[in-house]
Amino acid sequence: MTPLPPKLSPDERAAANSAAIAARRIRSKVKNSLSNGEISIFDVINSADPAVRKMRVRELLESVPGVGKLRAEAIMERAKISPTRRIAGLGRNQVTALRGELSVSKVDPARGTLIVMSGPGGVGKSTITRALRSDPRFWISVSATTREPREGEREGVDYYFYTDSKFDQSIAEGAFLEWAEFAGARYGTPHEPIENWLALGKNVLLEIEIEGARQVRKSDPSAILVFIAPPSWDELKARLVGRGTDSPERQAARLALAEQEMAAANEFDHILVNEAVDQVIEELVSLAT
Repeated sequence: MTPLPPKLSPDERAAANSAAIAARRIRSKVKNSLSNGEISIFDVINSADPAVRKMRVRELLESVPGVGKLRAEAIMERAKISPTRRIAGLGRNQVTALRGELSVSKVDPARGTLIVMSGPGGVGKSTITRALRSDPRFWISVSATTREPREGEREGVDYYFYTDSKFDQSIAEGAFLEWAEFAGARYGTPHEPIENWLALGKNVLLEIEIEGARQVRKSDPSAILVFIAPPSWDELKARLVGRGTDSPERQAARLALAEQEMAAANEFDHILVNEAVDQVIEELVSLAT
């Protein structure tokens, strides 16, 4: 039988309400100081104030400059911290894990965030990218390629067009975050413009194939990898087959590749289901702020 809560007198109830209000004010002041950079998260974690120690870790993380809701969830998952954990319940290993996650190289409020977006063909990545081109908080990464420009393509906007020798030199100098060969041409992501925009505080979106995302993970561990998934396999299949311009053999190849790509989803930091483009964009923006 569940015990009944203790009955409080009017005076006791008033005192309890006053104490709760005071505690909320203390926690609000702490979060504001954290957001403004006046104190660090570890100043808060080491606080002896009972009101502060009752604060949820997730609530605390969301107040750290450069984190945000979705990133806080990912940090807690990697640090093996329960979503309901309070500061008072943090163990030594969890605090150590937080220090690693919140190092300057990973969270710097003055620096932009590199978001690497991938997923199966037909899932809507290009539509998402086009929508973010008009967002002043983002710069869309531009790839280098050895293929010839197509009609209407512009240097530095659609691609950087490299000669084979320049591409070879860039590989030798380690100038690419990643690169790959496809259909007789080579494609790569130059590191320098991305780094320049990040240093200026601009978030960078890199739309790329899954193998390229794996390479970026190795070359820049601070990048956030996001997998765009379809609402269902049947819907993705309908999109791929419904294009109507491919032969049956080409359709079968597209479906086989999509199956392989879907199997890689768990390698990414976040999986966003593309049921509505506006919602996906909102979630991507929250990852970068």
